[in-house]
Amino acid sequence: MQSTAKVVNELLVQLFNEILTIEKVALQDSPFKDLSITEMHVIEAIGLGSRTMTDVADQLGITVGTLTTSINRLVKKEYVSRRRSEEDRRYVEIEITQKGKLAYRVHEAFHQIMVQNMIEGLSNEDNEVLIKSLTRLSDFFREKYHLVKK
Repeated sequence: MQSTAKVVNELLVQLFNEILTIEKVALQDSPFKDLSITEMHVIEAIGLGSRTMTDVADQLGITVGTLTTSINRLVKKEYVSRRRSEEDRRYVEIEITQKGKLAYRVHEAFHQIMVQNMIEGLSNEDNEVLIKSLTRLSDFFREKYHLVKK
């Protein structure tokens, strides 16, 4: 069992680092080279609808102040727009602009290609084991580290 834990740990660390590196390279080779990985993940968290700063910060597991720094850069780069809620002026609503939506869709396609290549050729049984394993890992992280479910 110890060797299994060691292999799984090494694979998770390796996959995490490889995915971040691949995302970074993909962004640099795209029309969105002015975005950092962090900014792209903020755009991804906002999604295609209008969200409050608090909701997005909670989803990302960061403070509203930290999110504000990223949002300020994204507004300046014209990927995000921001406005005060009409119902409650304390809330700031953010949404991605047309430019942000294009970046979002390109990044989403990148993820779809990555996942499709990963599951291609797997049997139904292997797919079920993979999904069950990843779900258990995700549930553990959310419970152990009090992460907000997307």
